[in-house]
Amino acid sequence: MSDAPFWKRKTLGEMTRDEWESLCDGCGKCCLVKLQDPDTDEIAYTDVSCKLLDGATCRCTDYARRKKRVPDCVVLSPALVADLSWMPSTCAYRLVREGKDLAWWHPLVSGDPNTVHQAGISVRGRVISETLVEDAELPEHVVDWSA
Repeated sequence: MSDAPFWKRKTLGEMTRDEWESLCDGCGKCCLVKLQDPDTDEIAYTDVSCKLLDGATCRCTDYARRKKRVPDCVVLSPALVADLSWMPSTCAYRLVREGKDLAWWHPLVSGDPNTVHQAGISVRGRVISETLVEDAELPEHVVDWSA
């Protein structure tokens, strides 16, 4: 039996529910409002978050019922991850699907859930709730957090 961690031994589809959930690094980027250019299909991230995202912890405040409360919430699955071009380049689900390793700051590597924040990867303290922003104002909130 290999000593390699599960994310190096298994595909996304082979992971247990606990393994799958532990891949989330807690960055919060998938919970940001994104804008898509209708001509180029290019995706732009904003600093506007889903109303359920806690901007201090980067966690969903109602994870179990998120889809019911936010109908357009994208609930990740192994099959869906392959089709989501907007997933951040740092996302563990994307990295594993692409056969890449997790970064040093990922909690599964570091053993510390705070390293994602310490490394400046998360949206902690950098977002505002969608409840405070009108749709017409979204282009003013486009950000480039390339990390």
